[in-house]
Amino acid sequence: MIDNFEFKNRYTCSDLVNIVTILRAPGGCPWDREQTHESIRKNFIEETYEAIEGIDKADPDILREELGDVLLQIMLHTEMEREKGVFDFDDVCNDICQKLIIRHPHVFGEVNVSSTDEVLSNWDAIKKATKKQKTSSESILSIPRELPALMRAQKTQSKAAKAGFDWSEISGAIDKIYEETEEVKEALKENDPAKIADELGDLLFAAVNVCRFADTDAEEALTFATDKFINRFALVEKLATENGKNMKDYTLSELDVFWEQAKRMLNPLAD
Repeated sequence: MIDNFEFKNRYTCSDLVNIVTILRAPGGCPWDREQTHESIRKNFIEETYEAIEGIDKADPDILREELGDVLLQIMLHTEMEREKGVFDFDDVCNDICQKLIIRHPHVFGEVNVSSTDEVLSNWDAIKKATKKQKTSSESILSIPRELPALMRAQKTQSKAAKAGFDWSEISGAIDKIYEETEEVKEALKENDPAKIADELGDLLFAAVNVCRFADTDAEEALTFATDKFINRFALVEKLATENGKNMKDYTLSELDVFWEQAKRMLNPLAD
């Protein structure tokens, strides 16, 4: 039992800082004391996605809880650095406040803007200046490699487009998909695993580029496509079972009949 700890009906952000400090201190929690940035790295990612679940489900209770879990991760990482004398939570808050003020000169300064596009343009210019990025390559290299691959690809393409390296219209991006598809076929004929992986990567990258041209988020598009597949697959399995056999006992052409039936059942307007 920690001496002099004040139990409350309602706690604040400063209480969270204090609680995390207690957990990490001698006499605190053995598990919390053992953790490092690396050991809880995946926890940070998982909690972030769970917060996104709350957004996607439009569930404020889930969102509130999961945002708290994300905040705990921030506090733990910050406490690890405070223990080493590098920075503390106030430093983290100061840095983001400074960034917000600097990147909103139309709010905290004398800059005038007439549209969201101008705001974003100013944001990018200020970001490059404050990060001392003099070239487009430096801006692209600043995109974290740890991002989901589709998201990283789309961000990379967007930055390249801002530098003028882009198709003039979407047809060029679509033609690139056909080109990359042919190269995948050639790689498969050669049966070279490294080349197959390389060409498949190019095909995925080309598909992401079409998403960008179509103002579609590639990450979300694939998520929705996967959801659609899962729903149809579950219905195909149900239809197959109702006809008295396991899915494995049907031919692919027979399962395709169920697949088309499932499409019509889930979306009567589907082809």
